[in-house]
Amino acid sequence: MMISLHLLSIVLALIIDQLIGDPRWLPHPVKGFGKMISWLDRSLNGGNFQRLKGLCMLFLILAVTLLFSYVLVSFAYSIHLVVGVCVESLLISTTIAARGLKEAGRSVYEPLVRGDLEEARTKLSWIVGRDTQGLPSQEIVRGTVETVAENTSDGVTAPLFFAFIGGAPLALLYRAVNTCDSMVGYKNERYKDFGWASARLDDVLNYLPARLTAFLMVFNAMMKKRLTFAWLKEQARHHPSPNSGWGEAAVAGLLGIRLGGTNYYKGQVSYRPFIGRAQNSLNPIHIEKTIVIMQQAVTWFTIILLAAGGIYIVAAQSWS
Repeated sequence: MMISLHLLSIVLALIIDQLIGDPRWLPHPVKGFGKMISWLDRSLNGGNFQRLKGLCMLFLILAVTLLFSYVLVSFAYSIHLVVGVCVESLLISTTIAARGLKEAGRSVYEPLVRGDLEEARTKLSWIVGRDTQGLPSQEIVRGTVETVAENTSDGVTAPLFFAFIGGAPLALLYRAVNTCDSMVGYKNERYKDFGWASARLDDVLNYLPARLTAFLMVFNAMMKKRLTFAWLKEQARHHPSPNSGWGEAAVAGLLGIRLGGTNYYKGQVSYRPFIGRAQNSLNPIHIEKTIVIMQQAVTWFTIILLAAGGIYIVAAQSWS
């Protein structure tokens, strides 16, 4: 019963995301996560036992998230199944960002096509952490493609994966971990110990969704492009993250482009090994193609979840 309700909520959540995305006027759980993380960071991040304090911060964030979401969803279902599905689908929709990724990519693509590099650099700076001043067109394209590719998993398919398993509470739990990692999961002096637990848990939760997402990205073109799981694995290893490289490897292989290279962060040089082979020069159309790849992967992922849910429901009924 709950699996079927989760499936219905997931489908409605995807529709909600496509219709309204993340409007600024709507309260968003990630903003709440951010405020809690910032407060705990200021309160706990200092002195000795940094890893233990970081673990305590992570535990508090997850406990509050799970308790609040579980009580809210349970209360909604206790009123009526329709109310429960509506509330759960709204909560799940806040954990996915398919429309947001598409809009972010196109916000860079459109000024690039017009030849307005300055606006394209500005829009790129809104979605990446690297320095964007003075970047040529090809580097702007690379930054945008990398962002959409690597965020397809943690921004869309991973939340859907956990929503299928445990509904809105587990999807929100995943998003809380992801937010902790994005805020404190750095390897610099301030966060290398305090953010250790957040970074490791984020790696664990993203392990399967990242690889499944990459496979779904190349599923339609595996024979034509001769892309294999072994090739994806080899290329993904070039990324410093154990998971983020999978989406980039899939996109690079499908489009015949090379990602990675030299970036600057606050003036400091950061070099990352290349992913893929430069069969084609980077140009703005690759941003649009990456968005299409992302949307296709989400479609396949949804089909798989629905099929798995249907099999589970049939099996459960047969067993009964």
